[in-house]
Amino acid sequence: MVKQVNAAHILVKTEKDAQDIKQKILGGEKFADMAKKYSSCPSGKKGGDLGWFGRGQMVAPFETAAFAAAKGDVAGPVKTEFGWHLILVKDQK
Repeated sequence: MVKQVNAAHILVKTEKDAQDIKQKILGGEKFADMAKKYSSCPSGKKGGDLGWFGRGQMVAPFETAAFAAAKGDVAGPVKTEFGWHLILVKDQK
């Protein structure tokens, strides 16, 4: 069972924005570059990097998606009270 996830995310206002950005990433754009360009979260400046986190540290929909995804996956769009997220699972332990 995964206890911690090392992830990055991109936070945007609409599901359409998140879908458009995900298509760019799937088309070969770097996740970190897209985070720096589009994310409204302060972590965007660091390529969306959130570092390691365990269960109970993130809002429920975000946590569920991050822990359900496989290493290397881009999960989302995921809606939270903050907006729409794309989540890159960089590592798990």
